[in-house]
Amino acid sequence: MATLVLGAIGGLLGGGVGRAVGAIIGQQIDGRLFGPKPASGPRLSDLTFQSSSYGAPIPRIYGRARVAGSVIWATDIAEDRRKVSAGKGRPKQTVYSYSASFAVALSARPAGRLGRIWADGKLLRGEAGDFKTQTGFRFHAGSEDQVPDRLIAASEGLGSAPAYRGMTYCVFEDLQLEPYGNRIPSISFEVIADEAPVAIGAILSDILPAGFAGEGSTTLPGLAIAGESVSASLSQLGDLIDLTVQNREFGLVVGEDVANVTPLPFDQLGAARGAQGIGRFERERRDKATLPNRLSLAYFDVSRDYLEGQQSVSRPGGGLREVQLDFAASLTAGDAKGLLNKKLARGLAARERISVSLPWRAIDIAPGTEVSIAGVYGRWRVEQLVLEAMVLKLQLVRLASAAALAEPGDSGRPVQELDLLPGFTFLHLLDLPWLGTGIATAPSFFVAAAGTLAGWRSAALLQSTDGGASVEEVGQTALPATIGTAFSSLPAGFAHGFDDVNSVTIEFPHAGMALNNSDNAGLLAGRNLALVGDELIQFGAAEPLGSNRFRLTHLLRGRRGTEWAMAGHLAGERFTLIEQDTLAPVSVPYATPLTIYASGIGDEAVITASMAVGGRSLEPPSPVHLTREAAGSGGILLHWVRRSRDGWGWADFVDAPLAEQAELYRVTVHSNGVVIRTEETTLAEWHYDGAATAADVAAGASVALIEVRQIGTYAASRPASITVDLTQI
Repeated sequence: MATLVLGAIGGLLGGGVGRAVGAIIGQQIDGRLFGPKPASGPRLSDLTFQSSSYGAPIPRIYGRARVAGSVIWATDIAEDRRKVSAGKGRPKQTVYSYSASFAVALSARPAGRLGRIWADGKLLRGEAGDFKTQTGFRFHAGSEDQVPDRLIAASEGLGSAPAYRGMTYCVFEDLQLEPYGNRIPSISFEVIADEAPVAIGAILSDILPAGFAGEGSTTLPGLAIAGESVSASLSQLGDLIDLTVQNREFGLVVGEDVANVTPLPFDQLGAARGAQGIGRFERERRDKATLPNRLSLAYFDVSRDYLEGQQSVSRPGGGLREVQLDFAASLTAGDAKGLLNKKLARGLAARERISVSLPWRAIDIAPGTEVSIAGVYGRWRVEQLVLEAMVLKLQLVRLASAAALAEPGDSGRPVQELDLLPGFTFLHLLDLPWLGTGIATAPSFFVAAAGTLAGWRSAALLQSTDGGASVEEVGQTALPATIGTAFSSLPAGFAHGFDDVNSVTIEFPHAGMALNNSDNAGLLAGRNLALVGDELIQFGAAEPLGSNRFRLTHLLRGRRGTEWAMAGHLAGERFTLIEQDTLAPVSVPYATPLTIYASGIGDEAVITASMAVGGRSLEPPSPVHLTREAAGSGGILLHWVRRSRDGWGWADFVDAPLAEQAELYRVTVHSNGVVIRTEETTLAEWHYDGAATAADVAAGASVALIEVRQIGTYAASRPASITVDLTQI
């Protein structure tokens, strides 16, 4: 590479002999101009691990590349303390959270925009610019007139805050650290300097000094160059791309195949001092075994989120050596294979060399020139030129065929972080019967939350029990719940067996939500429990209908005492799949008006939902099997069977445990919408005697609605009811 460059530079000393002498002198001054010290481009590891080392080179990004960058400014980690409710009757807890503010340099040249950002390997920001974790963020594209970032200026003082002009960088403000173990995560960035693949010629023109131009049609999806000198940068490219140099009328040109083909004067070949030489040229073919038989390339694979990829090519024949190359470029597997095949072909072609002598009059031929020889097949390039005793000695090397060597590459099966938008938060507030073991002593109230799009993860929750006059934090939502709406209305059914007559169609907000089937054993074990409106059901079959809809059949209805809600279903009412890890418990007093406020990453405004908490977990299930029989003296005797909050399994097949402090029932008699009689009893029966019925009929009652509720320790049950014609007793 050095000889090729300086052969052309020598031409600046003048034409003819001066040009040849300049080429030779150029070989001696090569180190002074570009630097002889060992230098190399960035290894892959240099770009994937974030650092803040003083003096570390900042890469120049072309096209698209994923880089970790260098931390160039940071504040101390900030601690935030706040009090949150721990439940009724309990002292508030102090919760600590931590955040960090810092700036990261990304490219030593301007970039158009940022794409995705990863933190500890997981998406922090999606392609659409949505952040998965709460943070303030600003991007500075590296213009020459950009002003200091406002946070840095506020911290350092406007006069002391650098603007980092010409450098692409970004600033995180109060990045929440809880998802990363309360530490600053390792962050990498998709930097986009050009939207389309970038040509080698454009890259060369940018890195070469004044007086040079770049040419080359090979395109790369992206490239990061961090050489400390022009020589190091050219070496990084020259490892895989065949570069040459020519002196044009407008200046020096570095690039791929930029030289025009110059035919050598065949009749002057073999020149020697004082006479024509005997042989026109000498040809040499080196042993193939001197070349590696396998080339491997490590690169950034664009189909694997720019993580490291590896491709290899081999040649037939002898040799046991393998050469491993690093190229800090964003490539497809096919790109990498193509570059390796071309390099292998160049190595095989370069085994053939020709030594030829010409009279000094051929001095216009310079190192790097592509030449042809009449009667000799192939493309040849002047690798070395020596002027000695007025004879020009040329060393020619064979060039590979210009035909592209295409070969498909395979990136393997990528494991990628899905880039999903969060959408808006939507909530279902659930006042549920007790679903655990034992009996409840407080309302069983939960928040189920999800997003309108599949990328939603969580939202912060606050609550108010006084209409918003005061608000307190209650933590975060649980895992995304499977929640939607009933696309059709569920007809009334029965709670004493499988309902294979009725069905309901459920619609979800996005395709990331789905339902599964269950056999009867699974249903009896509690699977596929869901809330439709206010009724708890279980479903054995969930038939996908497309458009995010499922038809639920083979139903168990009115679970955990919710048979009262089997009638009155409407299309559009809520559906919530009951799964423990998707429900966030909220501690609230019994019979309290509650408002929940939620705020997630994708929410443009606070999401609000309200509900009166009735405490269904505290209510005994309503009595069942309410019947009547005639009693003496014209009255009737009512009988019923009680149930229990702790007796759903009916383990002893005798009686359910009481699960209340005492057995007590309230009987209410209604007529014409007015309560005409209320009595309490400790037995599962009530005698509506003849004197009482006669008095009620005399007072104008004819048809009575009689309701029976069990009075529990904390609340009364919903009623069991029977209608009685008092005039027929």
